[in-house]
Amino acid sequence: MRVVIRVDSSYQIGSGHVMRCLTLADYLRQTGAEIHFVCRDHTGNLGSLLKDKAFELSVLPSTGRRNTLPSQDDRGYANWLGVDWKTDAEQTRSAISRLHLQPDWLVIDHYALDYRWEETLSSQTGAVFVIDDLANRRHNCSVLLDHNLSLQGETRYRNLVPAECRLLCGPSYALLRPEFEVAASNLRERDGTVRRILIFFGGVDAAGMTLKACEAVVACGREDLLVDVVVGVANPRREEIREQCESHPVLRYHDQVCNMAELMAAADLAIGAGGTTTWERAFLGLPTITIPVAENQVPSTEAMADAGAIWNLGFHAAVGVDTIISALRRVLGDPAEVRSVGDRARALFGNSPYSGTRRTVEVMQELANAKA
Repeated sequence: MRVVIRVDSSYQIGSGHVMRCLTLADYLRQTGAEIHFVCRDHTGNLGSLLKDKAFELSVLPSTGRRNTLPSQDDRGYANWLGVDWKTDAEQTRSAISRLHLQPDWLVIDHYALDYRWEETLSSQTGAVFVIDDLANRRHNCSVLLDHNLSLQGETRYRNLVPAECRLLCGPSYALLRPEFEVAASNLRERDGTVRRILIFFGGVDAAGMTLKACEAVVACGREDLLVDVVVGVANPRREEIREQCESHPVLRYHDQVCNMAELMAAADLAIGAGGTTTWERAFLGLPTITIPVAENQVPSTEAMADAGAIWNLGFHAAVGVDTIISALRRVLGDPAEVRSVGDRARALFGNSPYSGTRRTVEVMQELANAKA
């Protein structure tokens, strides 16, 4: 099976899109699939990470423009592309043509792209696979994956995808790396007592929440805690966070780790953002104080809180150190609630030992074979 993945990253977009596509690509490659990425040369892009993983990469030219954050009405997501959609479609078409192959799947994970781009590229591929969680625009695709928890479920995409589109919705389709399946199969039973905390706000953390969370933990005065602080390679405050950790014995600094599942399994509590990491933590039953750092993280974070599967402190712009301190003190003093929140998070997956990555690849193989 031949797969082309169109995805971008930057300091504004964050790393979540690339990381979940990389997870899918790793699993596909293990099945013998041939994978090729197409990414634009935005500032802070993760092309080097893809190359380190030995994936083929076509780089679309930089526009020299700084990406801007989306507006409240979501139309600002178009700015994340760096060019208009027609230009991007033509440049992507050229990149695929240079590969001298017609992929079985064209995977798109980009909030700035919709049915117009997908229709333009449809002749270049056997089928189109879209990863989305906004449900705010039309798509022309054979499969759409949205692993977020939503009260509306698949109905969110009514009238947004073709009638024959296969919808893969909900946490059971979360794209998780194999290490999480291994960790889940060996998961210890937590009693709700918090001895070890994990702080992680994604590969970028443009909102600067890692520093606030560290300050809050230190302010609680619990010298008996061990706190793992994880930062990504694109975090602009890496050195400041490192210095903060070196100044406080309870804080342990980790830079671009490869053992996230191990750290999550060892933790009794997490403090972090929404997004893809939400499902990694939930799959391992890790109780989490959650602070969404992007608008698209808000709906699923609220749905998780409504299900009693996390504590939601609200959008990062309104969350200060004192807010985190207050939440921490309340949570640390209630082991029964900590255990209950972790159990409800794990139950979202039906206690299955298999992640959505396996299910997703099986669907791709099934449909590709049907077209052969």
